[in-house]
Amino acid sequence: MKHTAFVDQLDHRVIEAAIARAEQLTSGEIRVFISPKPAPEPVAAAQKIFTKLGMTATKHRNAVLIFVAPSSQTFAVIGDEGVHAKCGETFWGEIAAAMSGHFRAGKFTAGVVHGVERAGALLAEHFPRQPGDIDELSNTVVTRPPVI
Repeated sequence: MKHTAFVDQLDHRVIEAAIARAEQLTSGEIRVFISPKPAPEPVAAAQKIFTKLGMTATKHRNAVLIFVAPSSQTFAVIGDEGVHAKCGETFWGEIAAAMSGHFRAGKFTAGVVHGVERAGALLAEHFPRQPGDIDELSNTVVTRPPVI
């Protein structure tokens, strides 16, 4: 699917609201990035974007990125070192499998929201919200890589 068609089918407000709801229960951070370029190696591409978006700078290193490259029909869900230490590879595979089912059915917004909700549940379990926690990263769906 072409990038523009995928992006046009996404309801950014629904996704951003899901991110905000998920983050109310955790000190963790969730971002969604829709790549305008193909990503045959989505995990490597996601890792580069993770850094460019400043996601390694969170206080507890507990950020999660949902990276989707519609033109190559690939995606990845990755977490910073704090998250990865708590959940390992199995969890990421489970999120990806569930998102794939939604994507195959053409339910793109639902697929991304499902990934956000599952990531949020994991973060809430391992990084519950504490008094004084602040939202460290924007909840906006990103569709262009930041210029650094």
